[in-house]
Amino acid sequence: MANERRVVILGGHGKVALLAEPKLKEAGFAVDAVIRNPAQSDDVRKAGANPVVFDMEHANVDSFAGLFEGAVAVVFSAGAGGGDAVRTHAVDYQAAVNAMDGAEKAGVRRFVMVSYDTADRDPQKMGWPESFVPYAQAKHDADAHLRDSSLEYTILGPGMLTLEPETDKIVLTDDHTMIDGKPATSGQRATSRGNVAAVIARVLSADVAKRKTIAFYDGDKPIDEVLV
Repeated sequence: MANERRVVILGGHGKVALLAEPKLKEAGFAVDAVIRNPAQSDDVRKAGANPVVFDMEHANVDSFAGLFEGAVAVVFSAGAGGGDAVRTHAVDYQAAVNAMDGAEKAGVRRFVMVSYDTADRDPQKMGWPESFVPYAQAKHDADAHLRDSSLEYTILGPGMLTLEPETDKIVLTDDHTMIDGKPATSGQRATSRGNVAAVIARVLSADVAKRKTIAFYDGDKPIDEVLV
């Protein structure tokens, strides 16, 4: 373990994270999966990661810096799950910002953010349902903070997440939800969580897509050919 590069995944028991953890382990990383509930530890271990109980919702920058000390990368795959605007802001924005600032303080250069395909648009102009706006605003503002940081970030923008089997093949969007200059249909925006996990593993293992935002859906081109 001493010679393995360590990756810290925030939201380590999430559906994407549990799929990414074995891929990162296979790529030669030691994975710390940050969880809030100790009861999730066994699931994380089965995925090949080391469970770390940590209350990121109430953690400050120094606490995050201590958590990240010695890591080579941080993956933010956490979320409040919607339904509570106050908690959504606390997790999807404030905890994300504290994690970014903590990574900078700890000297961790690489930061992967799991976002969504249109998060860089102004949420107030998107016509979202009122219940979705707090989440959209939190992700928009957190991604903006990451772009303004000194971190070697990669922001991932999948479309509508599914539980379909991964294909290891994706298509990049031209601009937001455009494919080959045409708006993507709802079916074209489908993105399996397995493919998101595979993209996380690819950008870290190949050390590609630094300081880039990648919007993508399930497609027909191998991930390792698309992300080089």
